[in-house]
Amino acid sequence: MAHSLAVLARRAAPALATAALLGAAAAPAAYADSAAPSASPKKLPDGLYGTADPQYDGVWRQSLALLAQHTVGVEPAASGVGWLTGQQCADGSFTAFRADPGKACDAKTMRDTNQTSAAVQALATLGGHDGAVKKAVSWLKSVQNKDGGWSLLPGSSSDANSTSLVIGALAAVGEKPVSATAKKGGNSPHDALLALQLGCNAKEGERGAFSYQAKDGKLVPNADATAAAALGTRGKGFVVAPAGKGVSAPVKPLTCKDGKDGSLGDDPERAAQAADGYLVAQLDKNGQHLLSAMPGAEEQPDVGNTADAVVALAAGSHGAAAQKPLKWLEKNSADWAKQNGPAAYAQLVLAAHAAGADPRSFGGTDLVAALNATGPKPAGSASPSAAPDKDAKDNDGAGIPWWIIGVGLAFGAGIGFLISGRKKKNQL
Repeated sequence: MAHSLAVLARRAAPALATAALLGAAAAPAAYADSAAPSASPKKLPDGLYGTADPQYDGVWRQSLALLAQHTVGVEPAASGVGWLTGQQCADGSFTAFRADPGKACDAKTMRDTNQTSAAVQALATLGGHDGAVKKAVSWLKSVQNKDGGWSLLPGSSSDANSTSLVIGALAAVGEKPVSATAKKGGNSPHDALLALQLGCNAKEGERGAFSYQAKDGKLVPNADATAAAALGTRGKGFVVAPAGKGVSAPVKPLTCKDGKDGSLGDDPERAAQAADGYLVAQLDKNGQHLLSAMPGAEEQPDVGNTADAVVALAAGSHGAAAQKPLKWLEKNSADWAKQNGPAAYAQLVLAAHAAGADPRSFGGTDLVAALNATGPKPAGSASPSAAPDKDAKDNDGAGIPWWIIGVGLAFGAGIGFLISGRKKKNQL
């Protein structure tokens, strides 16, 4: 999922410039000859969620905010939805932010599969935007790589996070990632994902993990990519319906007999189970949270990626396993969410929802009210995607650079879906 937003996230270029999050709004070196997303206006536009510079994550945080509101029964403001639809380019793609939506996108506009996938999931779920959604999906298919996957920036090598995000977008419009319509060069998105998973040839503690990308044929275990791919291999997006009280399937880590396991290469569900096993092992190792991949911060908790893991485990019906990191989030996510704004609140709302908890009472915080306060006043109540069981929570068994969000959901959360602002160790 998510993201995290984790966020996000969330990863694209072979080289990075100084992060805007740290004060210098520079784009990745891969786009040295292209225009950066539009600079933030002096006055933020009506309908936008958050008060931070939207230059790098405007569409991302807007999409997640709208999606999270709808999921818990809040009808977003028309101005918020209108801002998002107004950001779309004529070819169907989205970039992080267009200060002047009336000006046509050109060849230098930084189109981005992560922002586009997030927008598709939000608009398809809200309904009433079939034309915009269809154009966005067509654009995503037009930039699919021959291996069946996607990169954050069209033309780059496929990565697990971006491929999983696009799968979520396809799922939102009713397409399956193994269908003929989702294939490129005979390869499906699932083919691209499974090629990035570490199997029985890897070290025992790395088996089941996904690599962000294959670097010179080498796969490096990455928890953020693993959380995203655990959703992607199941054909899931940001929103995962809670399984219900008492539902808790056991986690089944990858087991290898004589160093072989023939099921991983052609069985997406087994691949997802193996990914879940890797995530649980990492969570158990670190005290029920995942660690940051940012240079110099390896021992610091990654809140966004932990939320991604909760959603991934919930998608596998691992209720008891998801509750442990969820309880850690309840105790440790408040400051992070305040600092990172609407996308962070949205990611926590979606994690709580997926795990069957009440996002209106999350570690002493009403996440829904906090999210609503970051944007235009909601229009009212809407039909939630799936209401959590009232008692399920008792069942134990910002402005972030777009490339961080994409690699994130993180070089950004995401979902990685997702927004924690983390840099992939195996990107360079």
